Amino acid sequence: MTVTLKVTEGEESGWAVLRLSGEMDLVTSPVLRHRVHEAVAEGRHDIVLDLSEVLFCDSSGVGVLIAVRRLMRSCQGRLRLILPAQGAVEGSHVNRVLAALGVRRLFDVYPGVAEAVCEESTPLSA
Repeated sequence: MTVTLKVTEGEESGWAVLRLSGEMDLVTSPVLRHRVHEAVAEGRHDIVLDLSEVLFCDSSGVGVLIAVRRLMRSCQGRLRLILPAQGAVEGSHVNRVLAALGVRRLFDVYPGVAEAVCEESTPLSA
């Protein structure tokens, strides 16, 4: 069985929206790192990562998320994550992993893309 991470890119209200589906692990997470670096090189400094369809995330995936956060901060950009609402079964794995590792509080998390790209929205509490 081949493990894959699919990344599709769109734009919403001036934000680059990267929608991820599949698994983020040692083999696949460099795909995300590369796509974010491409977006930043193109001048995109406001990025939303929609992780609601990521079914698995290991420490390598978390490491890439932290590296992406660091990259966005270094270029005075903004990073927002989409994770399913509490109680959601699909995709909630990433939220649990980030919380278990104590790094969930490092990220601005929103329940959906519409909230993430809205300047008046506030992130969900950790």
